[in-house]
Amino acid sequence: MAKQEDYYSVLGVNRNADQNELKSAYRKMAMKYHPDRNPGNPEAEEKFKTINEAFEVLSDPQKRQIYDNYGAEGLNGAGAGGFHGGFGGFEDIFSSVFGDMFGGSFGGASTGGRRRAQRGGDLKEEVEVTLEEAYDGIEKEVSYTRVDTCSTCHGTGAQEGSGRKTCPTCRGSGVVQFSQGFFSMRQSCPDCGGQGSIVEKPCRDCKGTGRQRSKAKFTVKIPAGVKEGVVLRVPNGGDIGTNDGGYGDLYIQTHVKKHKIFQRDGDDLVLEIPLSYPQAALGAAIKIQNIKKEEIQVVIPQGSQHGRVVTVDGEGMPVLGKAGKKGNLRVVVNLEVPKKLTPRQKKLIEELGQAFEEEGQKKSLFEKIFG
Repeated sequence: MAKQEDYYSVLGVNRNADQNELKSAYRKMAMKYHPDRNPGNPEAEEKFKTINEAFEVLSDPQKRQIYDNYGAEGLNGAGAGGFHGGFGGFEDIFSSVFGDMFGGSFGGASTGGRRRAQRGGDLKEEVEVTLEEAYDGIEKEVSYTRVDTCSTCHGTGAQEGSGRKTCPTCRGSGVVQFSQGFFSMRQSCPDCGGQGSIVEKPCRDCKGTGRQRSKAKFTVKIPAGVKEGVVLRVPNGGDIGTNDGGYGDLYIQTHVKKHKIFQRDGDDLVLEIPLSYPQAALGAAIKIQNIKKEEIQVVIPQGSQHGRVVTVDGEGMPVLGKAGKKGNLRVVVNLEVPKKLTPRQKKLIEELGQAFEEEGQKKSLFEKIFG
């Protein structure tokens, strides 16, 4: 599908469509463009694949959320934290949705045998780091819950000492088939789930599925220079699949806490410092601390005005993905006016003001205006 083609537009629904609306729109479009109804039409076949691709993403709450946040690039693996797992294939989706209507698959869209391996679902978690941690990079342990192999039956789905036997409904084929008017129906066996066999005595903990929800921990390496909202991928950190389909991935979205002193602007850091009138007028060498709490010196030029920015090269944040490169530190001058004065300070300021007035009287009108 072309990158600019929006999944919602493909199905003809708005972005707030619920699952029922998605299914209804999908059925309508899939019926129209199904290859069985458009034999020898490559455009219809391509459109059918596009429809299934869109429905696969939007019908999965986790994939839909990442698509809404990051677009198709996030799903295709572009940038830091895209999906790399790909799509599980439109045949399973088509069979599943049309099974609600007809109790089976449509016109041979089924895989034609036992249920194939299905990759596990992707999961999303969030982690928060301080600005200092984002500067240095850090390893964070993420605790969450996922679907994993049952620890009691070790994935067999059977009680200890029990096993599997041939499914009496499909006689081991994994599918049942029948016809209904225009449609030729074939679906996974409802009793064995397409396995061709059933558990004699199901495991009490997982009810025969071989899978159960369990706690998991992963250590995630947060790279130096990470920014707010960056998504990191942990391969095989998601739910386990079925029929040896493997694990999905875990996606970690980073959040960088606001700092009490420094503000972040891209790869630059911004620091506001108070400055007295004499320092601004005469210039000054000010000692400050950078994000690493190292003392550095900043030279404030003579005649600096309120809001002036003095840039210190290389004292900003590390640039993500570019070793050794850093942004800058932008020091913003905030001119402070004292609220209380001692008698001597007041006298000196009055004398200074008088000196400015006397100096101003000596200037021509042109000099007063232009300086």
